[in-house]
Formats: sequence, C-alpha cells, structure tokens
Amino acid sequence: MPESLSKKESVSFIVDKLETLYPTVPVPLDHHDPYTLLIAVLLSAQCTDERVNKITPLLFERADNPYDMIKMSVEEIKEIIRPCGLSPMKSKGIYGLSHILIDKHEGRVPDNFKDLEALPAVGHKTASVVMSQAFGYPAFPVDTHIHRLAWRWKLSNGKSVEQTEKDLKRLFDESLWNKLHLQIIFFGREYCPARGHTPEDCPICSVIGRKDMEKKWIKMRKKK
Repeated sequence: MPESLSKKESVSFIVDKLETLYPTVPVPLDHHDPYTLLIAVLLSAQCTDERVNKITPLLFERADNPYDMIKMSVEEIKEIIRPCGLSPMKSKGIYGLSHILIDKHEGRVPDNFKDLEALPAVGHKTASVVMSQAFGYPAFPVDTHIHRLAWRWKLSNGKSVEQTEKDLKRLFDESLWNKLHLQIIFFGREYCPARGHTPEDCPICSVIGRKDMEKKWIKMRKKK
C-alpha cells in the first residue's frame, strides 16, 4: 500500500476493508415496520441504540402504530421513553407525528423526504434512515460516527454534517450508500471511537487517516 493514496484509491480501500470486516450489517434499531423504525430513530437522538432497543419494546407493547399511540397522552409516552433522554420533546414529536400520519397519510409512514421531514421531531438524518432502511431508497444518513470518520479519512472537511453527506454521496457509488453508512457506523464503534483512539492500530486510519487526528477533532468540535 503506497504511503499516500489518491482520493479514488482511498475510497476503494475503504469499501474493500469495510466489506471484509462487515459483509453483512444488521439494522441497529429493532423494529418491524416503517412506523416502529421511525419512532426508534427519533428516540435514538443523543441516545445509544442499545438503550433505545430496551425501551421500544415497552412502548410498542402499548402502541406500535399511530392509532394506538394517540390513545396515550403525551405524558404517558414521556414516562415510558424517559430513559432515552429529551423525553419532553420526543414525546410531543411522537404524539404529533402519529396524528399527522392518521390525518394526512392514512396511518402510513410516507416514503418521501418532503413528507417525512414535515413531521414533528423528524429531521433530515431521521428521514434518511427511514428512507434507506424502511424503503430501500438510496440515502446516506450522517450520524456522529460517520461525520467523524469522514473527516479522519480525509473525505470531508468536517465543517457540517450537511457538507459531509454531500461529499460522501459524491465519492461513493449510490448502490453502496445504504449498506456503507451502516458499515461505517459499526466500524466507528469498534475501531475508531471519538476518544481513546490509536490511529496506528486502526485498520483504516493507519493507512489513510489524518495525523494527530484525535486532538484536532476534539479541538474542532469545541469551537462549535
């Protein structure tokens, strides 16, 4: 492997390495249809997938569809999802979007970005996850892991998740997006954490990563 790879070579190396490490990737959030996935993704904001997967069975036992969800009060939803954090905002979002799904979409989760992003508490990243994982639409949701690794691997400048998404979509073939974004998330958790990361021991950063990346990344995030 040459000391300095071109951008095209780096992209090819990343794809090959991730495919070797993660030939199959499960969806991290437990769900059984687009609605339960939407709710799980909403709950995952500033919360670990592991914790969300412990809470959603309790919520979905009471309501795993919008019709049953609106039978509960916002306060009841909030009490169930409290361990996920941001429960006041998330409970209002879940209750509100459930009403909208019934009133405007016949109780079904819409399969387009415009209608998804119009729902309460649903941003572009949440909509991208649902479009990708529920409907198979090519999307590249950028979470904190992907944003961090894209900068470490010199694929983006790290200034915003919006720019990172644009850069990754430009660099990687569309047919790879839905699987690749999950592969990067798994890789980030296992090999490339935000802190305590040793680039020399990382299967990808050791080849194409930035030097002194951890200190630079932490400093960059503190400025925002």
